[in-house]
Amino acid sequence: QVQLVESGGGLVQAGGSLRLSCAASGRTFSSYAMAWFRQAPGKDREFVASISVTTHSASYADSVKDRFTISRDNAKNTVYLQMNSLKPEDTSVYYCAAGRSWRDTLSTAYDDWGQGTQVTVSS
Repeated sequence: QVQLVESGGGLVQAGGSLRLSCAASGRTFSSYAMAWFRQAPGKDREFVASISVTTHSASYADSVKDRFTISRDNAKNTVYLQMNSLKPEDTSVYYCAAGRSWRDTLSTAYDDWGQGTQVTVSS
């Protein structure tokens, strides 16, 4: 099991950028694939991006491709989500999650979750 704590959320104008961080505790961080999900009020939790253990592979939802970049630093036990060209529809609570495979895009495939960080994009 790994404990996850997100940070970096906030209020930003459309077209702006934010960088989310997710700090993990535990010595086994480098053995987990990591992902970001988001959930807007009244909507299901949706996949945003995932990254492999070695950082060689990543996957993105079509809605964020070419705008968001996921990365990780195994030495710092941290995964990041760089979000550029933000849109009002990106407004959500963003969660990081740890799982077995970066190919998994369903939330049920991930075992450990952070508490979430709010991102609000104003028009």
